[in-house]
Amino acid sequence: MTDLLWPGDDRAGDVFSDATFLTAMVAVEDAWLDALVGTGLAPAAAAKDDLYALVGPAHHEWLANESELGGNPAMALVALLRYGLRDRNPDAARWLHRGLTSQDVIDTALMMCAHQAVDRTLATLREQIRQLSDLIEAHRATPMVARTLTQHAVPSTFGLKAAQWLTGVLDAYDDVARLVLPVQVGGAAGTMAATVELAAVLPDPVETATGLALEMATRLRLTPSTPWHTSRSTITRLGDAAVRCTDAWGRIANDVLVLSRPEIAELAEGAGGGSSTMPHKANPVLSTLVRRAALAAPQLGATLHLAAADAADERSAGAWHAEWATLRTLLRRTVVAGEQVTDLLDGLRVHADRMGATLEAARDDVRAEQRSMADLAGTTPGEGYLGVTDAFLEAPLARAAGVLATTPPREETL
Repeated sequence: MTDLLWPGDDRAGDVFSDATFLTAMVAVEDAWLDALVGTGLAPAAAAKDDLYALVGPAHHEWLANESELGGNPAMALVALLRYGLRDRNPDAARWLHRGLTSQDVIDTALMMCAHQAVDRTLATLREQIRQLSDLIEAHRATPMVARTLTQHAVPSTFGLKAAQWLTGVLDAYDDVARLVLPVQVGGAAGTMAATVELAAVLPDPVETATGLALEMATRLRLTPSTPWHTSRSTITRLGDAAVRCTDAWGRIANDVLVLSRPEIAELAEGAGGGSSTMPHKANPVLSTLVRRAALAAPQLGATLHLAAADAADERSAGAWHAEWATLRTLLRRTVVAGEQVTDLLDGLRVHADRMGATLEAARDDVRAEQRSMADLAGTTPGEGYLGVTDAFLEAPLARAAGVLATTPPREETL
């Protein structure tokens, strides 16, 4: 995929691309057909065909256009697959999609695509946790002035600022790691009635139906679940986790943008971007693009919540449909922003001398609170005034060490 209006979009590669989503939908149909055969409901011959070979790039435009007629791409895909199977494998054509509904296919395919985005985001967050831990250790005693409401406040350290960045990234990691990506198998109205009817010839049709759903979840590496056609917390949690990431990254980007101003010059991007007209400039491009993502993400997350709140009946008209492109855009942009932050941290230049000079120049002002506290306590102001700054580094560093010492949670399920 390419997107000239979202520079860096190519970093997301095939995450949620049309081709990836189409492959995921075919995988859903293939897994369900295999499960039907595995339980003896469908004849063995029904699984002896390669569904993936029936769909190629030449069909993408037709599928996109045809999807308008049914309101979703699953219906067009099923028609295309049945047409391809009609003569070569009538059993497969007959049993394909039986017991499923369009929402089962689309929601499950969305979860498969989300799995890819979540895995990449987790890996990115883990790398940032390592980077920030190293940054804290390198600068835990680097003095700088703390700023509140844009003004000089009291002395601090760059290590503490990096620790605050790390805390945001750790919180984001926890949210992403807790995500559950469930399979969707409910049939027409979330009752699996069609599947139970198909299994009426077996001793326990209900057990067979639920077993089929479990089998498909296992095949697709998703979590088993009861149907969630209009219970959309799965989608909103994905959106919330993505926004939590961009919130944390936006904080880092904003600090770099402020502190890299020439009149401050305490931080700098490793390789700033140029200007089309001013050759002297080295623009903080990565920070700018990350901030862009942080500003845009909450509105996308809000759309997912609005769609969830508008869900009605056993399948929503419009609200469900609004989720698809919104989720794709949000998760692709999250993957992109994450990699940009990793590059930003990898090349970040910390000008400790400038930090120290700024603090020294503001010495009288930033020690005003210290003087008033010392006067109240009847003591003489000391040389420092960092309070428990250094101790505050230990909690995020310990959390980081715990994360880095464990196996990535999603890798355990693959």
